[in-house]
Amino acid sequence: MARKTALEMDFSDIYTALVNKALRKNRTREEVDILTSWLTGYTKEEIENAFRSSISYGRFLKEAPSYNERSERIKGKICGIDIGSIEDPLTKRMRQLDKLIDELAKGKALEKILR
Repeated sequence: MARKTALEMDFSDIYTALVNKALRKNRTREEVDILTSWLTGYTKEEIENAFRSSISYGRFLKEAPSYNERSERIKGKICGIDIGSIEDPLTKRMRQLDKLIDELAKGKALEKILR
């Protein structure tokens, strides 16, 4: 059986991992929700509904109501890959959210993360 890519996995599984990463560094799920909402345009309630559904992570990102135009300001590397060099739009969105959560986990203030 072929292994699912992150974009094929359930949003709830990926989101749980992102929240746990933040919690391990004494940050909150609310902060993760704020960053996710800023990037995707989903409300906190829509994020919770997606979390309770069986939507894939890729579909969650693809159907984002208003992807933030300032997302292109998210720079740097995640998992050794330069975010700016990622050509696939969904993979880029996935890595952008990863980067925001990484910055949160490293102690950066929300105001600084929300470019």
